[in-house]
Amino acid sequence: MASLRLSAQLVTRGTLNDHNSSSSFRRLSWRRSLTSGNSIPSLPSSSSLNRKPSTVLLPVTCSAAAVNLAPGTPIRPTSILVVGATGTLGRQIVRRALDEGYDVRCLVRPRPAPADFLRDWGATVVNADLSKPETIPATLVGIHTVIDCATGRPEEPIKTVDWEGKVALIQCAKAMGIQKYVFYSIHNCDKHPEVPLMEIKYCTEKFLQESGLNHITIRLCGFMQGLIGQYAVPILEEKSVWGTDAPTRVAYMDTQDIARLTLIALRNDKINGKLLTFAGPRAWTTQEVITLCERLAGQDANVTTVPVSVLRVTRQLTRLFQWTNDVADRLAFTEVLSSDTVFSVPMTETNSLLGVDQKDLVTLEKYLQDYFSNILKKLKDLKAQSKQSDIYF
Repeated sequence: MASLRLSAQLVTRGTLNDHNSSSSFRRLSWRRSLTSGNSIPSLPSSSSLNRKPSTVLLPVTCSAAAVNLAPGTPIRPTSILVVGATGTLGRQIVRRALDEGYDVRCLVRPRPAPADFLRDWGATVVNADLSKPETIPATLVGIHTVIDCATGRPEEPIKTVDWEGKVALIQCAKAMGIQKYVFYSIHNCDKHPEVPLMEIKYCTEKFLQESGLNHITIRLCGFMQGLIGQYAVPILEEKSVWGTDAPTRVAYMDTQDIARLTLIALRNDKINGKLLTFAGPRAWTTQEVITLCERLAGQDANVTTVPVSVLRVTRQLTRLFQWTNDVADRLAFTEVLSSDTVFSVPMTETNSLLGVDQKDLVTLEKYLQDYFSNILKKLKDLKAQSKQSDIYF
């Protein structure tokens, strides 16, 4: 058996250009290598957009040794690695891919409670951490396609996983000959450089494009699943529902539909290198979603409205302290969602490209109706069982 050692070097050079309403340009330069003593491209902060680009030196290595059991044997196109497989979208990608006959490997961080449900479904689980680049290469051995659903946890800095970790993953994928890379981004991320997460998503899009990898970038507007914990459950439990006074509209989409469309795109070679945006059939304001939940639940919501001005003041205050910077970054994203913005795009061209009928996409009314019908039925059954078990003397 011959020994195969990965010791590749990839250098990507380029500039990211964007412009704001004043037509002034901001520029981000990067230089990234897979050898020791590498540099990770640095992101401009809102306070340094007018300064010259900087590069942060970090000791990042991406090398691995493996045994080649069958030299020249092609990797099966059905072998995929799902990164972020335990998340809201990731788990739907895993289930759909398994149902369609793919060999699914899931990259998950080591945790006290293992992701046994992924193994129960039939997937292979490997432990790695995007914040530790040296753990990445081994997970890519024998993989044809990477589907990247990962994002950082709320308690950790945004840049750790969503920028530095993604850069390491993309570079390792390039060095190890991954055939296709699917990246999920955020709709309108190129229009909000003041929001760190959206700026990172946009820069990652460009970094992936310049890497030379065969890729698909998919921008998303919002998940229907997120509305359950935010609105449906608090209304049923008669707890406060938090909202804002801004008329933001979001075209929420069922993650099961996102997973289905993703795998359709994966099999269509004409979509390679394209930027797609997935959006639900209709854009909803917060108040419209709450009203719909009230009607389906059969009870009024206890709504607590937070003015956008309060979010702005809170963000400025958290910027004063180093240990609250990450809170301020996330509040910046909340402020965008609370502004007069529409997170939606027509899906006519995308549906035509994928061969999908718009009528096959789940509407928010149908999704919430199914949820409330199932929950209320269960509550009714539990109440009936409780009455049957009552004992009177």
